[in-house]
Amino acid sequence: MRLTSSEISRITGGILTGLPGIVVTGIVTDSRQVSFADDSAFVAIKGKNHDGHKYISTLHLKGVKVFIVSTLPGDFREYTDSAFIITSDTVGALQLLAAHIRREYRSTVIAVTGSTGKTIVKEWLSEVTGRAAPVVRSPKSFNSQIGVPLSVLKLEDKFRFGIFEAGISLPGEMEKLQKIIDPDIGIITNIGDAHGENFPDLETKAAEKLKLFLNASTIIYCRDQSIIEKLILNDSNLRSKNLINWSFTDQGAEIFVRREKAGETGTLLETNYRGAKYKFEIPFTDRASVENAVSVTAACLYIGIDPDLIRKGLSELVSVAMRMEMKTGINNCQLIEDFYNSDPGSLGMALEYLKSQNHGRTTLILSDFIESGREEKELYGEVAALVKRGGIEKFTGIGGALMRNRSFFGSEARFYLTTEDFISDFDAAEYNGEVILLKGARIFELEKIGKLLEQQVHITVLEVNLDAISHNLNEFRKLLNPGTRIMAMVKAFAYGAGPAEIAGLLEFHRVSYLTVAYCDEGVQLRNAGVTMPVMVMNSDPASASLMIRYNLEPEIYSFLSLKNFTDIASRHGLSQYPVHIKIDTGMHRLGFMPSDIDELAGKIHDLDCIRVASVFSHLAASEEPALDQFTHRQAEIFIEAVEKIRNATGYPFLRHILNTAGIARFPHYQFDMVRPGIGIYGVGKYSGLALRPAGRFMTRISQIKKIPAGEPVGYGCADISGIDRTIAILPAGYADGLNRRLGNGNGNLYIRGMRVPIIGNICMDMCMADITGRGIREGDEAEIFGLNIPIEELAEKCGTIPYEILTSIQGRVKRIFYRE
Repeated sequence: MRLTSSEISRITGGILTGLPGIVVTGIVTDSRQVSFADDSAFVAIKGKNHDGHKYISTLHLKGVKVFIVSTLPGDFREYTDSAFIITSDTVGALQLLAAHIRREYRSTVIAVTGSTGKTIVKEWLSEVTGRAAPVVRSPKSFNSQIGVPLSVLKLEDKFRFGIFEAGISLPGEMEKLQKIIDPDIGIITNIGDAHGENFPDLETKAAEKLKLFLNASTIIYCRDQSIIEKLILNDSNLRSKNLINWSFTDQGAEIFVRREKAGETGTLLETNYRGAKYKFEIPFTDRASVENAVSVTAACLYIGIDPDLIRKGLSELVSVAMRMEMKTGINNCQLIEDFYNSDPGSLGMALEYLKSQNHGRTTLILSDFIESGREEKELYGEVAALVKRGGIEKFTGIGGALMRNRSFFGSEARFYLTTEDFISDFDAAEYNGEVILLKGARIFELEKIGKLLEQQVHITVLEVNLDAISHNLNEFRKLLNPGTRIMAMVKAFAYGAGPAEIAGLLEFHRVSYLTVAYCDEGVQLRNAGVTMPVMVMNSDPASASLMIRYNLEPEIYSFLSLKNFTDIASRHGLSQYPVHIKIDTGMHRLGFMPSDIDELAGKIHDLDCIRVASVFSHLAASEEPALDQFTHRQAEIFIEAVEKIRNATGYPFLRHILNTAGIARFPHYQFDMVRPGIGIYGVGKYSGLALRPAGRFMTRISQIKKIPAGEPVGYGCADISGIDRTIAILPAGYADGLNRRLGNGNGNLYIRGMRVPIIGNICMDMCMADITGRGIREGDEAEIFGLNIPIEELAEKCGTIPYEILTSIQGRVKRIFYRE
């Protein structure tokens, strides 16, 4: 896109204040991910617990000059070099802008919808059609009311096809997306239960999705999906369109498909389309992948892609990696792996994410883009510009195309023809204290480079879904009043997840405070580049100077802790250093007793070296309805203490008492801030909170062996069976955090869609499972807890709580952080 501020005002129906001729070539909606913003306009979106208008001044400093807003900032007259476009609905303005770009586009737009498979069909279709012509596609799962317009804004005439996905979760949403995408060709994958809670039945949901194809000339769908077939044929508008239906069972379909197994890992598809027969092979056997591949095949045949190109493209399809992974790297590096898709659009997103996570030097290792359909010099000139604008300090290109266009990237960049060439030249000492983004097409097998750059190789891992944590944080925010802050607990190694990475994410989401248990945990965060306020709960006298050095804020819980810290603060010549006062309202751990408050208030009044940043307490039984009266009494004691301290200080401070369960059950005690803990990681069930598990503890099978009847398994010969058995040996034991109580059939592992019992006594570094008759193979993945075996279930079987399960996972277990 290339529009002036006055043109944007006209298109969106907004009122322009400021300069009319500022040129805009891009749109940003998330202030946190703005790393470079030349010629970009910012759409300030206002939600229940966030407001993009707050970040206008920050974005202006980064170079943004055009703002689409619903209210003008109070100092807008000071922005003499900028333009503000005022509209009552900024999301609606974004959608109008995208709809305008769509109307200007003259080539073919293809839209994909359905309950599942949308992203995979969109990705695979883009890969295959990209072999014939330039394609622009929506990045990742950008299929929402905001994601779709951001995707459509990327349409340019240099692309022969625009391929976008559209998803809905509420009635009425698809009409808006239809006006933005207005596809020429529509593909609907299937109808299932995903996001079905807001629709009375599958037929209603399918009808809503089909509204996307209001003006489409062609609809591609599976005739075997009876609900879809019925709705199309019963709608006069839909049935009048060019219907390209396919079927595995109905030879009268436009495309009849026969399938048969091709080797151990492939499927042969024989298609009959308009009198011609074609044979295609795909490297998948599962039903979902086969159906998605047939949808892609049908679309390619219809739009006229050369069958030989289709055949080659389908044969080289790879599983779509639905996530971006973050790992601990060698030499204090952080490694980000993104093999999701390979095009300039996804590279731009990855670079923005890299900058948002970065507290040090940045490195990019990038492969060629495969079958982009674009002229090489134009494509890699654009890539080089992205790299430069992204502030990448060290660049390595892998592939012939990048080598041929190396002149775009500067003299310091390195280039290799193949991944093997890079590996043969690899020197680990060259990577130190940097954030490394590894991005490229699957065919280059960059995961081999990833293994060189990873710090740990233990195959028992704890996977942490950063998107789930972001989701859970937003779930808590839904229950909060506007202006209520969040103090997130990252003590105990962030409940086993890894404090630096989690803290970086929470800082990214503008949490107000972090809390750690001990000073050394806070120092670790500071050394990792975390700059936001951090409260230390157990602030012993020996660590006071260290806290001051690293700008950590102590919890003051007794008269001795007050004296110790203020003595040291005075010796450092400090004034108004922030501290947090802990009140014991009934938990009877650390904290001032109610009888201490009058004396405490008098002492605080006379101290100039400190300033009370917050006063807080902790609920002892917030999750127990039978003890609600006790909780209310705690709140009453807290309110009385706060009032006395406020009168003594003469200034306001933050008040907080609610933990995870308290946020859900006692919203009237939000005060100024809340402290979610384990709930951020999706542990526990709370009314009003749809939390997602963020952690998945898993390993892989090292060996499989046959054990005759009567032979024991494990230490103490504790497990003996009267039948022949097949057992799996896995490299996870109690030294990794696998509780010994789960042995001898008490616990299970989840392998290949099945639960299998853990047998024998769990060893320090290994465990064994009975997999008799299950068709399980060496190398198969085994979940210890996660989506299929809830951590709460493990805790119950071990006679403990989820906190202990999480915090028992040892440091030698590799943490993998990923985004979907």
